[in-house]
Amino acid sequence: MAIKHYLQFSDFTLDEYEYVIERSRVIKRKFKNYEPHHTLADRTLVMVFEKNSTRTRLSFEAGMHQMGGAAIYLNTRDSQLGRGEPVEDAAQVMSRMCDVIMIRTYGQEIIERFAAHSRVPVINGLTNEQHPCQVLADVFTFIEQRGSIQGKIVAWVGDANNMLYSWLQAAEVFGFHVNVSTPKGYDIDPAQVSPGNTHYTFFANPADACQDADLVTTDVWTSMGFEAENNARLKAFDGWIVDQAKMSRAKKDALFMHCLPAHRGEEVAAEVIDGPQSVVWEEAENRLHVQKALLEYLVHGKFDQ
Repeated sequence: MAIKHYLQFSDFTLDEYEYVIERSRVIKRKFKNYEPHHTLADRTLVMVFEKNSTRTRLSFEAGMHQMGGAAIYLNTRDSQLGRGEPVEDAAQVMSRMCDVIMIRTYGQEIIERFAAHSRVPVINGLTNEQHPCQVLADVFTFIEQRGSIQGKIVAWVGDANNMLYSWLQAAEVFGFHVNVSTPKGYDIDPAQVSPGNTHYTFFANPADACQDADLVTTDVWTSMGFEAENNARLKAFDGWIVDQAKMSRAKKDALFMHCLPAHRGEEVAAEVIDGPQSVVWEEAENRLHVQKALLEYLVHGKFDQ
């Protein structure tokens, strides 16, 4: 199979996602039943971190080991990337010594440059502009809990960040709609959305965005790399907390998701994230299962289910 990268959600077709989601079900079932699943034996994943991580590192590293492979952790502080080695040179070297590479960094252009010079598949573990692995886990979690996401309404309340942009791409692929509510000054960047995307509607009032939603989701108000803006953001995002009043505008069986870490009392009320509609822990766990399926697919292609 020709080298295929996963740098943003739109890199896969609906057919590919349907395969990966079904494969995730199989892999998760085997994991729960303690059945060995070593399809990546003798394969190596290199993980390059420029941004801090809990769920991304744990899910990729554990997942690779559980499939019989090895995972190597690198960060820019203890690799030559931190001393100014060109991204293109690093890609040439690393990709000659492993089978797949995951990168968690700042600008999307960094990972795109890396992938252009890599001899093996490259996965986006997070950039400022995209977070496709998280939204893949979120979509899988919704399907697992409620069935097909096609035609559903997802309410996004908060910052126009990498999570939202991946959700907007997912809406195009899967055919659902995103109700978006962001504070003034933190609006969607048109450059991050395909010109023909008709799968979202903007709401000035965050409560209105939640009306009849099947899923309500949010993220921290200050993402990594924007810490200097924290005080200004706390003021600007006043009123954008996902509380029970907003959840009551959604459908009775609506789910709540958050990619974590969460700040109770800021972007989400404790009664919501710790309440009966929240599936944040299932969502976090599913990072493991979907990424195992993703790694397997990028390295081997499709297996018979």
